Amino acid sequence: MVNSRNKGSAFERRVAAELFDLLGVKFSRDLEQYRKCDRGDLIPDDDAFPFLIEAKKTSRVLTACDPAWWQQAYRAALAAEKRPAVIWATDRRPIRVTVSLKDTMECISRGRWSGASHLVETNLEGFAYLCREGMC
Repeated sequence: MVNSRNKGSAFERRVAAELFDLLGVKFSRDLEQYRKCDRGDLIPDDDAFPFLIEAKKTSRVLTACDPAWWQQAYRAALAAEKRPAVIWATDRRPIRVTVSLKDTMECISRGRWSGASHLVETNLEGFAYLCREGMC
């Protein structure tokens, strides 16, 4: 448990640093996440940031976001009145980001779009683009 928590903490710090480089938004780790449920992993210093981030690092071989991770992010985002995002990586693979198609379209169009709840996967740079558009 301690090793996996350390791996998760290191991954959260890495994601926070890379998002800062891409967006100029600072993120701090939410240390309350271990004591309270339905909280994200990273807290932005800009309230306009549209997503609640759940960060996951695993050694399992995955080709898509784990549905349990998505449900965790979705519940926490509802509580925070944000959009859910799971930023995840498997060993020796690039970081991936999973968001809903509806939220993707709303960030791009900055309007209303009533599509189905399908998921979209992108890389960290694509996620940063969505964040910039959603913060406008």
